[in-house]
Amino acid sequence: MRSAPIVVHRPSASGSRRVTVHRRGRDEILGTAYSDHDLVVFLGALGVPDPDGILDDPMWLEWRRPRPPVPIPPEGR
Repeated sequence: MRSAPIVVHRPSASGSRRVTVHRRGRDEILGTAYSDHDLVVFLGALGVPDPDGILDDPMWLEWRRPRPPVPIPPEGR
């Protein structure tokens, strides 16, 4: 089984995560993500269609250490 082409690495001490993509036979650093929004921006720049939709798709992304849960605002907000 082929691994996901995009890796979101474990959090640093500041909570940021390095993001890499495997293409052309090597790993390339896309940048440092401080939020899901940063990750979506990186994926969009790669030309990934619907970058929001693949954040939990293991065929695209490998999260080194689990993805933190996205807080759900209380009803009525």
